[in-house]
Amino acid sequence: MDICVIGAGYVGLVTSACLAYLGNHVTAVEASSERLGSLKKGIVPFFEPGLQEFVKETIESGFLTFTDSLEGAVKKADVIFIAVGTPSLPNGEPDLSQVMVVARAIGGALDGSKRRIIVNKSTVPVGSGNWVEMLVSQGVQNAQPVPARSARPESPSFTVVSNPEFLREGSAITDSFYPDRIVVGASDDNAVEVMKNLYKPIINQTFEPPSFAPRPAAFQTVPFVVTDLASAELIKYSANAFLAMKISFANEIAGLCEKVGADVRQVAQGIGLDYRIGKAFLNAGVGWGGSCFGKDVSALMQVAKEYSYPTSLLEATVSVNERQRLVVIKKLQEELKILKGRTVGLLGLSFKPDTDDLRDAPAITIAYQLLKMGASVKAFDPVANERCEQLHPNLEITYCDSALTLAQDCDAVVLVTEWALFRNLDWKGLGKVMRWPLVIDGRNVLSEQDVVDAGMTYRGIGH
Repeated sequence: MDICVIGAGYVGLVTSACLAYLGNHVTAVEASSERLGSLKKGIVPFFEPGLQEFVKETIESGFLTFTDSLEGAVKKADVIFIAVGTPSLPNGEPDLSQVMVVARAIGGALDGSKRRIIVNKSTVPVGSGNWVEMLVSQGVQNAQPVPARSARPESPSFTVVSNPEFLREGSAITDSFYPDRIVVGASDDNAVEVMKNLYKPIINQTFEPPSFAPRPAAFQTVPFVVTDLASAELIKYSANAFLAMKISFANEIAGLCEKVGADVRQVAQGIGLDYRIGKAFLNAGVGWGGSCFGKDVSALMQVAKEYSYPTSLLEATVSVNERQRLVVIKKLQEELKILKGRTVGLLGLSFKPDTDDLRDAPAITIAYQLLKMGASVKAFDPVANERCEQLHPNLEITYCDSALTLAQDCDAVVLVTEWALFRNLDWKGLGKVMRWPLVIDGRNVLSEQDVVDAGMTYRGIGH
């Protein structure tokens, strides 16, 4: 199948590479000449495990190509994916300007040679499918000669469907090939069948797994969920909002655990064994971040606001998360009393491990607060140091190339991002170079016993 993917960012690039691997001819459209040049060489502009090697492989196979010609890519495509960014505006609404431009451009490039399927892969609010259809139609009309504009075609040359993504940064390729479900929202039965055929190798798991993304044991088939457009759009927002709520719930219980002398790790284990609840996303810590949870929860609240519908639970979810980021500040104050003049080392900058994404990262909030209180801040992240310097040039922190360098002359070390290499650090060695042997475990992933045995003070979250 001939596929066009407009937008070669995180979602677009992963989608392009995976569909190309399955034997489709994929043309990814990238407007930035600088990024386009890098992508043609197989250089990925962000960190995602395995993705760069995967992109190079699919380019060399001839199934993946990159271009800046949207018109050319659209004309030869059977299915067109819109995968451009929808960042949050100051009021919490998603910025749909890129979607608008792309939709009109698609309309201008369409011809009557075949009926295309236009897929909303970008995270968009409820009603966007109909809105995109209108914009594409405007593009079609504007591209026609003036006499033809009054003549309404018997049937449109396209149909719009919603196909939300559920990728997790750090495991995007695995999530693409072995998803929990594939959701398609459409009112056109033929479009549904085309999408089902496109995803058939994944649905039935008939493809040969890539060496770096082996098929999980006992993984057999993937549910293919068909809904109307609005429901598909709402599924994406609702899923992320629910996961954010679970994390905020765990963090609120963590605070209560500290008051009553309970251990949130044990509490989470006990309630997570209930199949109705599940153990995922019940880890207490410094709160959630990234490009999805905050943005999608805000967008969902904005949709509800338009309909005068209260969202008290979602508002509380956000409030708890904002409060939770400062919990480590409180623990530092309890142990060190005065933070002015102290040196604090942050282990991790990215919002989660296995990515260099700093969007809404708790570490950034914590760093700014420490600086505001007069502390000096050092930081070490395996992949995000350089990006942090670029994105936050006014953040006056010292970047380190190892945990040992970070610990030198620190009054405290705070684990913010649960990178695997942080779980088994030489705490005795770190303690020898620290000014004050204090460790704050902001993710509850360290061995408390190992830290204590090294002669250091350990403080976790919720215990």
